[in-house]
Amino acid sequence: MPGMKGTYVVVLELPEDSRLKVGSLGTFDFPNGYYAYAGSAQTGIERRVSRHATRHKTSRWHIDYLAAKADVVSRLLIPFGGKDMECVVAKALMNVDGASVIAKGFGSSDCKCASHLVYLGTSDELPSVLEEVLFRLCRIESVYPYSVGQ
Repeated sequence: MPGMKGTYVVVLELPEDSRLKVGSLGTFDFPNGYYAYAGSAQTGIERRVSRHATRHKTSRWHIDYLAAKADVVSRLLIPFGGKDMECVVAKALMNVDGASVIAKGFGSSDCKCASHLVYLGTSDELPSVLEEVLFRLCRIESVYPYSVGQ
């Protein structure tokens, strides 16, 4: 039986500043701190997210280059949607307070998004950062329907 498809967010912690070559995208200086990455899987979303948490693997996607140096500290699976939902989620992540793009085109070489990876800073308050990420994602109507004023 094939795995579930969907969109996901992984939050990673990079323990020290790192200069990384990200495949053909180029070389970037990644400051230490927290990053949120939006991705999707057409089958086996659980397997894909687990793969990101594995350090030693062949680098296939942009996130693999960062995940080789960073620790996955949180995972959120959205068990529906595909590339379109991945872009919606990435745009929501861009709206997290203090979020910024370190590597333009990271994870978004097949769409028009600036990036699917956002830098969240070095906050010692990881729970509040994750709460803000979750808040932004819950405001996406197709993930969690809501009505303004209710």
